[in-house]
Amino acid sequence: MLLHIHQLLSPSEVAEARQQLVDAPWQAGRRTAGPQAAQVKRNAQLPESSATAQSLRQLVLRGLENSAQFFSAALPKHISPPMFNRYAGDANTYGNHVDAAVRFLPDGKGRVRTDVSCTVFLSDPTSYDGGELVVEDTFGTQRIKLDAGDAVLYPGTSIHRVEPVTRGERLASFFWIQSMVRSDEQRRLLYDMDQHLMRLRTHLGETDPAIVGLTGTYHNLLRMWADV
Repeated sequence: MLLHIHQLLSPSEVAEARQQLVDAPWQAGRRTAGPQAAQVKRNAQLPESSATAQSLRQLVLRGLENSAQFFSAALPKHISPPMFNRYAGDANTYGNHVDAAVRFLPDGKGRVRTDVSCTVFLSDPTSYDGGELVVEDTFGTQRIKLDAGDAVLYPGTSIHRVEPVTRGERLASFFWIQSMVRSDEQRRLLYDMDQHLMRLRTHLGETDPAIVGLTGTYHNLLRMWADV
């Protein structure tokens, strides 16, 4: 499932993030890539231990906590600490690659299986040329360039790339989610059911017998499929 989440971060939060990134201590992104990805990764990235990264990480996590759509779609069990990258100048692209299946957390604090990938766009799309996130999967090839503050969720299994930025700079946060429901197909079914239930509640109310019954079906499916 590929899903666009509108305004995960508010305009004021985006402005705060961009301000903190003005003098950020960027380093070569390939330093955190595996041997294969390092051959095609040419961007800049914030060191995970930097004060700027740690501050902005909390900003992104607050956005996730406040997004019912994110929870409904990802059903998160673990979220890797959000990271931040920059595409501009000579460090302006990331070729086709697949994310590692397991992400080791900093300081030996555990592991996250990368079921779902997420990118949060921090730059106004009119401020740079190129920089599309291109995701290839069974649903076809998707070219994604969203408004600042918007996010995209897509399967961690996907081959994807970032096209060269030929003008301006592209700033973003990126991270991975280990879902309570491992199967992308099952997560999609649960997400669709949850979204339809929310729409029906606005017409029928919470206590309508059909709503109660369908809510029970949703939770029974989640109970069957979830690993908590």
